[in-house]
Parts: sequence; C-alpha cells; structure tokens
Amino acid sequence: MPVATDFDQLIVREQTCSVKFDARQAVFGRDDVIPVWVADMDFAAPEAVTNALVARAEHPVYGYTLFPDSLYQTMMDWFARRHGWDIERDWILMAPGVVPSLHAACMAYAEPGEGVIIQPPVYPPFFSSVRDSGRQVIENPLVQDAGSGQYRMDLEHLELCAARPDARILMLCSPHNPVGRVWSEAELRGVLDIARKHRLVVVSDEIHCDLTFADKQPHTMLANLAGPDDALVTAVAPSKTFNMPGLGLSALVIADPDRRKAIKAVFDSMHLPQCNPFSVAGFEAGYRQGAGWLDELMQYLQGNRDYVMQAVATRLPGIGVAAPQGTYLMWLDCRALALDSTALKHLFVQSARVGMNPGVSFGEPGTGFMRLNIGCPRSVLEQVIARIEEALAGL
Repeated sequence: MPVATDFDQLIVREQTCSVKFDARQAVFGRDDVIPVWVADMDFAAPEAVTNALVARAEHPVYGYTLFPDSLYQTMMDWFARRHGWDIERDWILMAPGVVPSLHAACMAYAEPGEGVIIQPPVYPPFFSSVRDSGRQVIENPLVQDAGSGQYRMDLEHLELCAARPDARILMLCSPHNPVGRVWSEAELRGVLDIARKHRLVVVSDEIHCDLTFADKQPHTMLANLAGPDDALVTAVAPSKTFNMPGLGLSALVIADPDRRKAIKAVFDSMHLPQCNPFSVAGFEAGYRQGAGWLDELMQYLQGNRDYVMQAVATRLPGIGVAAPQGTYLMWLDCRALALDSTALKHLFVQSARVGMNPGVSFGEPGTGFMRLNIGCPRSVLEQVIARIEEALAGL
C-alpha cells in the first residue's frame, strides 16, 4: 500500500546531536556548509518505525533485553521476499553494526600481520578495520571505464592479490560505496571462483542491498550464488534501508557454524552483544512494515539522481559523474578542474560552502573526487548545485 511520504519536507536536524549537522564546525571548520556528506538521510524514518519506538518507550523500564524470535523471523521474511534469499535461523548472528563487524572479521579470520584484500576507492572503515586490528591491507583497486565513468572489478589483479601467501580475507562492498556499482552476477561469480581457489573468507558488506534503482540491474546477494562450502560472511542491516543508523543494530549471516563461532567469540570477548530495546523495536518494525516507504524512497532518490546528473552535465563545467546503480551516494569526478586535494577542499568548503566527503578519504584512487549524499529534499540539492555553480564561475 502507498504510504505517501513527503520526502520534500525540510526537517530541522540541528541541535539533535546529529553528526551530519552538529559536527560541521569540527569537520569543515565552519558551520554554514550544506551538509551532504555522512551517509544518513534527511528524511523521516518510516512511520511504523517511529510508532514502534514510541510504543516501546511507553513501557517505563529499559532494562537488559533479549533478541526475540520475532526479530529473526522478520529479517528472514524480508530477505526471502525482497531478495529471494532463504536464510536459516541458526545462520544469523546479531551484531552492534557493520563497522564493528568488519573489525571483528579481521580478528576472527586473519592473524596479526596477515592480509585482507579491499577494493578502493572504498568506504574508509575498510582500511581502518584492517590496520587497527594489526592486519595488512592488500589493495585491489577498481578500474574506471574512461567512456562511461563506471567502475568494474579488476579480477585478474584480484587473482594476484589472492595468491599472496599472507592473504586470508576479501572484503567486498556490494553495492559499492562510494562508486554506486551494483555488481553483476558474472563479477560476483568471478569473486567466488577466486576465493574458492585461494581459500579466502569473503566478508560481503551488503548494507546498501535494498537501495537499488529500478532502471538499473537488480542487486544479487552473493549468498545466492555461493555453494555450501564457500567461506562467506554476509553483513546486512535495516539502518541504511530505513534511515535509522543511529539505532546501531545489524546482523551477520554465516552458514558455517565454525566461522560463526569464531566471530561470536570476538564479540563476546569485548562484551559487544548487549542488546538495546529500541534497536530491536526499530529493526523489527522496519523489516515488517517498511516496504511501501522504501519503494517510495527509491522513486524519490531516482529523481534526485537524475536531477544531479542533468545539473552536473549542464551547469558544472569540469565535473563529471556516472549514474549510480545503487545507494544514495554520487561520486563526483573533479579531476578536470586540475586542483590538488587542498585546493579542491577549499573550493567546496570555503567557496561553495558545501560539505561533502573528499574522495581521497576513500583511498588514493579517490583523489580528485568528491562524494555527494543525495538523501535529502530536492530543494537542498538545488541549493548545493547553485552554490557549486557560483564557486566554479569564480575560478
């Protein structure tokens, strides 16, 4: 049933302890930038989620909480309906977030000093989870097509990385943040073939799996292509899907009991499995009742994407962009402006007063790019484009 959400509504987020808004001075050195950086959206969460949180708050005791069976069932039902993925209850391990799960996976499946393969430009915690846990980053950079601007995996180079005697894990970002690729079945099968051959554990971060555009290829869960003997850990969460990352609950799906036990031992060693009653309520309500809201969201985001595509092509000389196939993130190619990273940051922050993520923070291959979050009302994007246009005119 349509839910008729007003995604054009401007919601004041200042002074709500919002990282995106209230950290602007700390991050950008000024608080008047339009914040289109950190990956949460400026839309109200589904009404069903809010209602569930309010209902839980009406019980005045917020004590230690269990994960109810209904939580697992709603998740299993969601992935069966939306992705054709049949998950068994015993495969699910609740986790305090995808980023902590990346760290835990490094600790569970690689020894200190051993290698973890990542594919930059990629979400910065892929780097930090490896380095902060004392493991070694092995880079398998994505390759950008000169004509379309779209990225692809370099599977030949991935094979070389996987063949290293110290390689233990491949961290896959699917759909990919920040480049917006939804990987094809052929690419994913290639990944699995290499992982099998070289006995890699694949940790597949699929937190954006629900956020794909109707006019692009659908997302394929890697688990739907994997065999029973493949070493696969899938990370999912409703946080990006229903815009509630602050609730801090995700799930790992691991069919192999030994691998599940290994990562659970890491969480247990840090007392991380503690359950928040509000996280449970939001998680369950999103997966049970959020489908209509999500469908409307993706239509709105597609309109935002198309607006930015046209605006970049006609109003922002020296900047290019390829249409993302998934996520609410767009990867602006600013290399033709011939500015170094410091000058590029100055252009956007000081001249345009727009706060975006600098591409270099996603690894060296991101130098010269900026990541734009389009999960906001269209009127905000109109202001962003106008400010950038004016700043470019002043170069």
